[in-house]
Amino acid sequence: MTHFVESPYLVPFDGAFRLTGRPTQPPADRPSKKECKARLAEAREQLDELQRILSAHDHHSVLLVFQAMDAAGKDGTIRAVMEGVNPAGCQVFSFKKPSDLELDHDFLWRSAVRLPERGRIGVFNRSYYEEVLVVRVHPGILDGQRLPSSVDRERIGEQRFESIRDHEKHLARNGTVVIKFFLNVSKEEQRQRFLSRLDEPEKNWKFSKADLRERGHWDAYQEAYEAALGETSRPHAPWYAIPADSKSYMRMCVAEIIVERLRGLDLHYPAVDEEVAAHIDDLRAQLGAED
Repeated sequence: MTHFVESPYLVPFDGAFRLTGRPTQPPADRPSKKECKARLAEAREQLDELQRILSAHDHHSVLLVFQAMDAAGKDGTIRAVMEGVNPAGCQVFSFKKPSDLELDHDFLWRSAVRLPERGRIGVFNRSYYEEVLVVRVHPGILDGQRLPSSVDRERIGEQRFESIRDHEKHLARNGTVVIKFFLNVSKEEQRQRFLSRLDEPEKNWKFSKADLRERGHWDAYQEAYEAALGETSRPHAPWYAIPADSKSYMRMCVAEIIVERLRGLDLHYPAVDEEVAAHIDDLRAQLGAED
């Protein structure tokens, strides 16, 4: 069984990934905005049906991980792709600054307790990858993580990559389909979206001074993402670096990759109970007689 969907945006599995030169814009022959929206709507309908079969089959769960720079469109993409899917069949978690309780555990704990059960789709808006992204850019964060003195600060990034690879392999072995999306927005497009947040009063709440401070670390974050994606993209837990400067194209790509991956699973509705199957006609007659 193939564990990944072929795509021009698939991050290779050999560790040779380079973010420089990866497109943030759609290709020249991209579908029109109207066609992108139509294909997104079609993919949503298919995803809704696949989720129902996933739930009835009850042998797999799906974990969708979204990572990106600020203003790349994570929230909007999650909302657009999952719209129409039965809310009882999916769950979304957003990971921000760890709480005191979370800091009393290892860095994977807070996401592990929120993993989707079989039959459900789980969405992580940011994730355990923050520990090899923001922590790499701001290593002083480690001072507040209550790590034992035996931890080698010089090798902690490498060790966390190893832990993540092992974690995702364990999930895949036990029936969780892991699909990871890096929404690759350009620095100029981020600037324009930040300006939009400032220019439109109803978007002011989305902006904070911290956004601008983090933008000042753009190059460091690009290096961190390059390392994280290259170190952890594997056939059982692939990364896709999706161009994010066009929201309609990005959302269509994400939705279609998810649908194609689920279609590759051996999903089916469970067989009808033998006793029920043997008496379907009688049961139908009994219910019909109540008219």
